[in-house]
Amino acid sequence: MGFVVEIHAASSLPVKPLLTYPNPNSNSNPNPNSIRFPSFSTTRATSPSRAFRRFSMASSSSPFSPTSPIETSSDSSLNATSSNAVGMNDLLIVGPGVLGRIIAKMWQQEFPGSKILGQTMSTDHHSELAELGIVPLLKGSPLSEKVPYVIFCAPPSRTEDYPGDVRIAASNWNGEGSFLFTSSSAPYDKYDNDWCYEDSPVVPLGRSPRTDVLLKAENVVLEAGGCVLRLAGLYKEDRGAHVYWLAKGIVDARPDHILNLIHYEDAASLSIAIMKKRLRSRIFVGCDNHPLSRQEIMDCVNRCGKFSQKFEAFVGTDGPLGKKMNNSKTREEIGWEPKYPSLPAFLGLED
Repeated sequence: MGFVVEIHAASSLPVKPLLTYPNPNSNSNPNPNSIRFPSFSTTRATSPSRAFRRFSMASSSSPFSPTSPIETSSDSSLNATSSNAVGMNDLLIVGPGVLGRIIAKMWQQEFPGSKILGQTMSTDHHSELAELGIVPLLKGSPLSEKVPYVIFCAPPSRTEDYPGDVRIAASNWNGEGSFLFTSSSAPYDKYDNDWCYEDSPVVPLGRSPRTDVLLKAENVVLEAGGCVLRLAGLYKEDRGAHVYWLAKGIVDARPDHILNLIHYEDAASLSIAIMKKRLRSRIFVGCDNHPLSRQEIMDCVNRCGKFSQKFEAFVGTDGPLGKKMNNSKTREEIGWEPKYPSLPAFLGLED
């Protein structure tokens, strides 16, 4: 939703099997080869095929049945139908990439037995999603019933109408739980390495196409009664700005530019905590409250001993500075604290 910025990217991350939700009227499992899960069963294929198969979501009585079949690449045929009713904790994830998959895992732990749908731009990773307990849906496949929880964490880079995509996601929300949009802290109008908060001014519309698309999408969410979570730079050990810089070795950027970070797991746990509050039309910030300069980040990477490469230098001397994000208001209202209070702590450099 240059490389290094306060904007995060949700990537789409393959079912071998035939997916069917259990029949609530049946007390037995007629297929000895099927594996039962809380929400669905997976039937092993005896003769896998590499060809594209039809992924049918065709049960007309199903609340989550798209009106048209979906194509997916899989080792075996796949057929998924949902249970007879929408559950009070069922969740639709638009853009189940790195962040979305972590959210799905945490949601399954928080609400066992709830159904999780994952809407994607392509079928490339549908079998992966199904193996994670996420029912894959292709963009443009409508739901026959709305769901109580929707989270939109797809990036704007793969669509020509980002606000329009967000509006469609909002139309799938039944208004009973929560609708959350994971945005970016990029729209905050601060470029002097000074402090910035949830209610700090944002870039005026019309100044920057990059921030315009985010702000317009946020407005769609807020008008629909959903909430916005402006995330700082997402990272984990093998993903984030530090990985990019480490691969380059020498980077033409100023070393004193301040960045804000949040670990993927913390972004996921904060997203869930906000959704559980069922708040309406609010803006929150996700960061670790430990802003660091580019140089400080890469000094930590070089010192921690977790990477075989060594970063050499930032050689830029101009360009804008950054901002120091503080989300103390979000933490107090939501009752949330990060698992990883800083990048140095995550890397084992401090308690």
